[in-house]
Amino acid sequence: IAEVRAIENKMVDATVMAKGLRETGRIALYGIYFDTDRAEVKPESRQTLEQIAKLLNANVGLNVFIVGHTDNQGPYAYNLDLSRRRAEAIAAELVKNYGIGAPRLRTAGVGLLAPAGTNATEAGLALNRRVELVAP
Repeated sequence: IAEVRAIENKMVDATVMAKGLRETGRIALYGIYFDTDRAEVKPESRQTLEQIAKLLNANVGLNVFIVGHTDNQGPYAYNLDLSRRRAEAIAAELVKNYGIGAPRLRTAGVGLLAPAGTNATEAGLALNRRVELVAP
Protein backbone atom coordinates (compact mmCIF):
# COMPACT_ATOMS: atom_id res chain seq x y z
CA ILE A 1 0.00 0.00 0.00
CA ALA A 2 2.78 2.43 0.89
CA GLU A 3 4.45 1.70 -2.44
CA VAL A 4 1.35 2.51 -4.48
CA ARG A 5 0.83 5.78 -2.61
CA ALA A 6 4.52 6.62 -2.93
CA ILE A 7 4.50 6.22 -6.69
CA GLU A 8 1.36 8.34 -7.03
CA ASN A 9 2.71 11.14 -4.85
CA LYS A 10 6.42 10.68 -5.69
CA MET A 11 7.17 12.09 -2.24
CA VAL A 12 7.60 10.21 1.00
CA ASP A 13 8.47 12.28 4.04
CA ALA A 14 10.82 11.33 6.87
CA THR A 15 7.93 10.25 9.11
CA VAL A 16 6.62 7.80 6.52
CA MET A 17 10.16 6.54 5.90
CA ALA A 18 10.65 5.90 9.63
CA LYS A 19 7.30 4.12 9.84
CA GLY A 20 8.13 1.87 6.89
CA LEU A 21 11.53 0.99 8.31
CA ARG A 22 10.02 0.28 11.72
CA GLU A 23 7.07 -1.79 10.45
CA THR A 24 8.50 -3.69 7.48
CA GLY A 25 12.23 -3.01 7.55
CA ARG A 26 12.14 -1.14 4.25
CA ILE A 27 10.53 1.75 2.40
CA ALA A 28 10.29 2.23 -1.36
CA LEU A 29 11.14 5.69 -2.67
CA TYR A 30 10.00 6.96 -6.04
CA GLY A 31 11.08 10.59 -5.71
CA ILE A 32 14.70 10.07 -6.70
CA TYR A 33 15.26 10.68 -10.39
CA PHE A 34 17.83 9.60 -12.96
CA ASP A 35 17.98 9.97 -16.71
CA THR A 36 17.57 6.71 -18.63
CA ASP A 37 20.74 4.61 -18.49
CA ARG A 38 22.44 7.16 -16.18
CA ALA A 39 23.49 7.08 -12.53
CA GLU A 40 23.70 10.83 -11.80
CA VAL A 41 21.06 11.97 -9.34
CA LYS A 42 18.90 14.67 -10.92
CA PRO A 43 18.21 17.96 -9.10
CA GLU A 44 14.49 17.08 -8.95
CA SER A 45 15.46 14.51 -6.30
CA ARG A 46 16.30 17.20 -3.75
CA GLN A 47 13.07 16.95 -1.73
CA THR A 48 13.40 13.21 -1.24
CA LEU A 49 17.10 13.47 -0.41
CA GLU A 50 16.25 16.15 2.18
CA GLN A 51 13.71 13.83 3.76
CA ILE A 52 16.22 10.96 3.92
CA ALA A 53 18.69 13.33 5.59
CA LYS A 54 15.98 14.49 7.99
CA LEU A 55 15.24 10.85 8.88
CA LEU A 56 18.89 10.05 9.48
CA ASN A 57 19.59 13.25 11.43
CA ALA A 58 16.60 12.60 13.70
CA ASN A 59 17.71 9.00 14.30
CA VAL A 60 21.47 9.21 14.83
CA GLY A 61 21.76 5.49 15.57
CA LEU A 62 20.05 4.50 12.35
CA ASN A 63 22.13 3.03 9.55
CA VAL A 64 20.52 2.05 6.26
CA PHE A 65 21.11 0.13 3.10
CA ILE A 66 20.31 2.11 -0.03
CA VAL A 67 19.15 -0.46 -2.57
CA GLY A 68 18.71 0.35 -6.25
CA HIS A 69 16.10 -1.49 -8.33
CA THR A 70 15.37 -1.53 -12.07
CA ASP A 71 12.75 -2.95 -14.36
CA ASN A 72 13.57 -5.76 -16.80
CA GLN A 73 14.32 -3.51 -19.77
CA GLY A 74 17.89 -4.14 -20.90
CA PRO A 75 20.45 -6.85 -20.16
CA TYR A 76 20.59 -8.43 -16.72
CA ALA A 77 24.23 -7.59 -15.95
CA TYR A 78 23.79 -4.01 -17.13
CA ASN A 79 20.72 -3.46 -14.92
CA LEU A 80 22.48 -4.99 -11.93
CA ASP A 81 25.42 -2.61 -12.39
CA LEU A 82 23.18 0.40 -13.08
CA SER A 83 21.14 -0.19 -9.94
CA ARG A 84 24.34 -0.45 -7.87
CA ARG A 85 25.78 2.76 -9.35
CA ARG A 86 22.51 4.60 -8.68
CA ALA A 87 22.51 3.49 -5.03
CA GLU A 88 26.13 4.64 -4.72
CA ALA A 89 25.25 8.01 -6.27
CA ILE A 90 22.49 8.55 -3.72
CA ALA A 91 24.83 7.73 -0.85
CA ALA A 92 27.43 10.10 -2.27
CA GLU A 93 24.84 12.91 -2.46
CA LEU A 94 23.79 12.32 1.14
CA VAL A 95 27.39 12.44 2.33
CA LYS A 96 28.50 15.39 0.22
CA ASN A 97 25.47 17.67 0.32
CA TYR A 98 23.60 16.65 3.48
CA GLY A 99 26.42 15.82 5.92
CA ILE A 100 25.42 12.20 6.54
CA GLY A 101 28.34 10.06 7.69
CA ALA A 102 29.39 7.57 5.03
CA PRO A 103 29.64 4.65 7.51
CA ARG A 104 25.88 4.96 8.10
CA LEU A 105 25.11 4.18 4.45
CA ARG A 106 25.66 0.88 2.68
CA THR A 107 24.69 0.42 -0.93
CA ALA A 108 23.54 -2.42 -3.13
CA GLY A 109 21.97 -2.88 -6.51
CA VAL A 110 19.64 -5.75 -7.21
CA GLY A 111 18.56 -4.79 -10.71
CA LEU A 112 15.37 -6.62 -11.63
CA LEU A 113 15.67 -9.37 -9.01
CA ALA A 114 13.08 -8.02 -6.55
CA PRO A 115 10.16 -6.63 -8.55
CA ALA A 116 7.39 -4.75 -6.80
CA GLY A 117 5.06 -5.31 -9.76
CA THR A 118 4.86 -7.09 -13.06
CA ASN A 119 7.21 -6.00 -15.83
CA ALA A 120 4.40 -6.76 -18.31
CA THR A 121 2.64 -3.40 -17.79
CA GLU A 122 3.72 0.23 -17.68
CA ALA A 123 2.39 0.53 -14.14
CA GLY A 124 4.43 -2.49 -13.04
CA LEU A 125 7.56 -1.21 -14.77
CA ALA A 126 7.16 2.10 -12.92
CA LEU A 127 6.79 0.31 -9.57
CA ASN A 128 9.98 -1.62 -10.25
CA ARG A 129 12.06 1.52 -10.95
CA ARG A 130 12.74 2.54 -7.38
CA VAL A 131 15.18 2.96 -4.57
CA GLU A 132 14.57 1.39 -1.21
CA LEU A 133 15.90 2.20 2.20
CA VAL A 134 16.39 -1.02 4.15
CA ALA A 135 17.09 -1.33 7.85
CA PRO A 136 19.91 -3.80 8.53
